[in-house]
Amino acid sequence: MDQPAAPLSYLLSRWLFLRLLGVVYLIAFASLAVQVTGLVGEHGLLPARAFLERAHASYGGQAYQLLPTVFWLGVGDLALRLVAWGGVVLAALLILGLAPLPTLVLLWALYLSLTVIGQDFLSFQWDALLLEAGLLAILWAPVRWRPGGRQPPATTVARWLLVFLLFKLMFLSGLTKLLSGDPTWLSATALDYHFETQPLPPWTAWYAHNLPGSVHRAATIAMFAIELGAPWLLLAPARLRRLRLAGCAALVLLQLAIAATGNYGFFNALAIVLCIPVLDDDLFRRVLPVRLVESDGSAARLLSLAVIAPVFFALSVLSFGREIAYTLPGGSGLGLVPAWSDRVMGWVAPFRSFNGYGLFRVMTTQRPEIVIEGSRDGSGWTEYEFRYKPGAVDRRPGFVAPFHPRLDWQMWFAALDPSGNAEWLRSLAGHLLRGTPEVVALLRRNPFPGAPPRMIHLVVYDYRFTTPEERQRTHAWWKRKPVAYLPVPLTGAEPAPAPAR
Repeated sequence: MDQPAAPLSYLLSRWLFLRLLGVVYLIAFASLAVQVTGLVGEHGLLPARAFLERAHASYGGQAYQLLPTVFWLGVGDLALRLVAWGGVVLAALLILGLAPLPTLVLLWALYLSLTVIGQDFLSFQWDALLLEAGLLAILWAPVRWRPGGRQPPATTVARWLLVFLLFKLMFLSGLTKLLSGDPTWLSATALDYHFETQPLPPWTAWYAHNLPGSVHRAATIAMFAIELGAPWLLLAPARLRRLRLAGCAALVLLQLAIAATGNYGFFNALAIVLCIPVLDDDLFRRVLPVRLVESDGSAARLLSLAVIAPVFFALSVLSFGREIAYTLPGGSGLGLVPAWSDRVMGWVAPFRSFNGYGLFRVMTTQRPEIVIEGSRDGSGWTEYEFRYKPGAVDRRPGFVAPFHPRLDWQMWFAALDPSGNAEWLRSLAGHLLRGTPEVVALLRRNPFPGAPPRMIHLVVYDYRFTTPEERQRTHAWWKRKPVAYLPVPLTGAEPAPAPAR
């Protein structure tokens, strides 16, 4: 094992981490900028203005604390675009290394503002992960205006906060699957379903789905070994640096495998970027053409870290423990969560920056899909085609990550729980009947370019991947059958069975 003679340096690690975090921020803001008006704009699916007005009517002045967002100052389409594209500009400044500390503060504040008014469309775990990583990055950022030259030290306590975030993310991802009691995870059969039922499968998922069950089980066991074992290697002492490297390598390989068979926005990229603070400069000196010299740290900065970092660490540990407790069968914490923790986490909850994680803790074993059809005469019906979610059975599923098509993703949740997503599904049907340009632009194409349809209905289909034999015969990636009609306007009533087609 390596036995370094001097304390490990993390100047290059910080240099690379902040710039790649800037890349992730840029992807997140740019991805949202081209969708935001159709999602929450003045003529969007869930208008932000109406959302804030309802919040203020319900909570009065307390709404400003519960929903911290710059959009209290104005929430028109222009404001939405300015904030989203402003985030792109700030991310570019971070990539260039210009004024990283204030830039990170502004990036975090603007992304928080967008997640607050984004409602269902910005409630994904990687949105929360970006906010938490962005907040902790503020503590690690150097107090400088220009890149290069002498750098203040990469403080150990701030770096370990980021390492613990990666530990929390990955370990919880494995542990919550086991604690949930889901039989597919416990029997290692989850991948028999995952590739087919995940929100936006690419074409590679078809091939992965059709692998033998023994391969799926072996991959599931390997995934558990990485998610439950590799995070502990990140905590290895400095003299065991190779263990840290092995842990990072395993986590990166897992993220690459997930990205190769799924579309998860910027999640995989961000998870890989979070591995960088684990690694010291000896690794990066060989590949980065950058020379940095450490200078003395600011006493005020070090003092502020000494006060803030322990608070942040305590909140992170608390979110970690609560996620485990509430994932146990029954979901009540079984008395393991102290009552005061609800108050503490309630104080910081509006900032969405101290979170628990656990993707796919319960595996979906079927794939319902909502297909929207329009008609001008009630006899001939034409499907609306979404940009990325499954539709026509012969259309090849594509890669879209790190772009995050938020309506397509949300349609997956809506198919699983139509009544729980009724508000924006009703809104979507209404906008299609009116032909609202901002909403229609979120779709692949408009099948009614001249004038909108007079009628809309929503059909729930059961989608399945074809077998290799079926694909060779039909050239289709999917097979489907209708199972129900959803009422429009949607109610909590049971959907009516769909006739066979």
